Amino acid sequence: MFLLFFSHNLLVCSIGGPDQFVYNGFTGANLTLDDTAFVTSDGLLILTNGTNRLKGHATYTSLLHFQSKSPNASHLLSFSTTFVFAILSEYIDLSGHGLALFIAPSKDFSTTLSYEYLGLFNMQNNGNASNHIFAIELDTVRNLNLGDIDSNHVGIDINGLDSIKAASAGYYDENSGKPMQVWVDYDAKRAELNVTIAPIQVTKPTKPLLSHHIDLSSVITELAYIGFSSSLGDMSSRHCILGWSFSLNDSAMPLNVSKLPKLPKSRLSDKHLHMVLKIVLPIASVIFMVTLVCTIFFLVWKHAKYSELQEDWEHEFGPHRFKYKVLFDATNGFSDKQLLGVGGFGRVYKGVIPTSNLDVAVKKVSHDSRQGIKEFIAEIASIGRMEHKNLVHLLGYCRRKHELLLVYEYLPNGSLDRYLHHHEVNHTLDWNTRFHIIKGVSLGLSYLHENCEKVIIHRDIKASNILLDNEMNGRLGDFGLARLYDHGTDPQTTHVVGTIGYLAPELGRTSKATPLTDVFAFGMFLLEVACGQRPIIQDTQNNHVWLVDWVLEHWARGDLIGSLDKKLGGKYDIDQASLVLKLGLLCSRPSPSSRPVMRQVVQYLDGIMPLPELSPTTPNFGTLALLQTDGFEEYAITYDVSSSSATSILESELSGGR
Repeated sequence: MFLLFFSHNLLVCSIGGPDQFVYNGFTGANLTLDDTAFVTSDGLLILTNGTNRLKGHATYTSLLHFQSKSPNASHLLSFSTTFVFAILSEYIDLSGHGLALFIAPSKDFSTTLSYEYLGLFNMQNNGNASNHIFAIELDTVRNLNLGDIDSNHVGIDINGLDSIKAASAGYYDENSGKPMQVWVDYDAKRAELNVTIAPIQVTKPTKPLLSHHIDLSSVITELAYIGFSSSLGDMSSRHCILGWSFSLNDSAMPLNVSKLPKLPKSRLSDKHLHMVLKIVLPIASVIFMVTLVCTIFFLVWKHAKYSELQEDWEHEFGPHRFKYKVLFDATNGFSDKQLLGVGGFGRVYKGVIPTSNLDVAVKKVSHDSRQGIKEFIAEIASIGRMEHKNLVHLLGYCRRKHELLLVYEYLPNGSLDRYLHHHEVNHTLDWNTRFHIIKGVSLGLSYLHENCEKVIIHRDIKASNILLDNEMNGRLGDFGLARLYDHGTDPQTTHVVGTIGYLAPELGRTSKATPLTDVFAFGMFLLEVACGQRPIIQDTQNNHVWLVDWVLEHWARGDLIGSLDKKLGGKYDIDQASLVLKLGLLCSRPSPSSRPVMRQVVQYLDGIMPLPELSPTTPNFGTLALLQTDGFEEYAITYDVSSSSATSILESELSGGR
């Protein structure tokens, strides 16, 4: 866990004029607070109170003159500041987002995101030169989209959270692991910025953690505010400032460590005490009330109920591991009332983590392979570090004998499959929502293929694996899960993992999944969303027909739009609908080399690049004939087109597989 303490004490009065102050605690301080920020009775400034997806700001109320007022010239002044802070988290080594010291022309941050960008920016203005915001970020989450170096770093930010320079949190003296103090010093004449950290008991080190030559005169405006900002994602944390000192054209006044307010008692301590009492008191009662035999019986029963499988190599993945008892309690003992659904990979339950009130979805997956589980757990840890707005966030895992439990964030609107194919859902998705979901899923899949540290192939793209958040954004789930069925398998046996109807034809020959097999499945998904039909449908004679061929037949008759979902009632953008249908056919071509990559798919959907000229007679369209020759015909015949869970997973030896 990133737990640094930065020390600044501001006296109740200003020292040396309006451009210099020092607070040893914040009782009566000249601060403007917003959102969740507040000052406790003993003077502790708390930016975020632990409530997920909220933000907080504390800004020195007065505008400061950062540039000289000389009539003949205008130049930026040097400045110096120091402060003490602490990030208190629910879980050891697992924290929400960090905080930032900022200098900005405004103290109105009402348009910033409450769950990302440390409460300073939003998706539209991040990186804009017009922001005129300088910040020092103390971040505790690694966001690959922003180029973060790790999940515990200090960065220099100009107008956005893509740090121009960053370093892992630490310092260059000998002592560590204690409360830390931060100094930020800018020499305007030398255009040099230094950021230094050290334990508060240690004199300021001579060597800074970060040193960077940068001219801030075009960034910081003549009049600007200085303050602190923070936001929380899905992990609960409290961001505390203990003291603060600032000065223009002079060194910041030192803080009086003895006068700093005390931090609140850690919630972890209360939880540990509660767990100790919960175990010790029942055991003491048993000693007095029952015989030794009954005591042994009770302990054996309890161990079996909450037993876990944990091996030495798992210690490095500790931050991503949940206790089985926590998940058991969160789901009311995996009660059927908590069951969200059943799919090819296992049963999914809704749960609430008791210590943080965090809503989660827990997937129980059966798995017998000891040979492949180590590699897969390593992939889980890697996937858990990825953040993208169109991916379902994997929080962690737990292992039991022959069983793997995966913990995801819970999305209340469920899967897209329910809205497309389940009659009990009395809500038809309009075209704009469908197109918005399609674009979101394309971004998520493109990220897996091209923006991760290594390529991640999803292998099972379908409507039931697309989850919808509160704003009906499409979030791609279960990415990488199909890899579990490859680890530890017999290399002489051909295995196909996926869902019938979405499987690319080349898998029947090679069983080798590639980004282009994902593109094929995405093409089938496009047709499914547009037409409201599963990949294999029944015609009027109850014959099984591939959706691709059915759409091609409409196009050949000059009625491509006629294949759209009748539940749309004719309300759609005809250009967008035509684009989606043609792109679905393009992606689902039998030949892998004739399919676009996901980067191109995103460009087609955004209108950045036009689709190639296509017609229903274009060579290499259609799938049914080729699939029948590649060994899939027998499975297509058994495909239950009326079932929402039809043939979720196919893992079998195909003819000629050995």
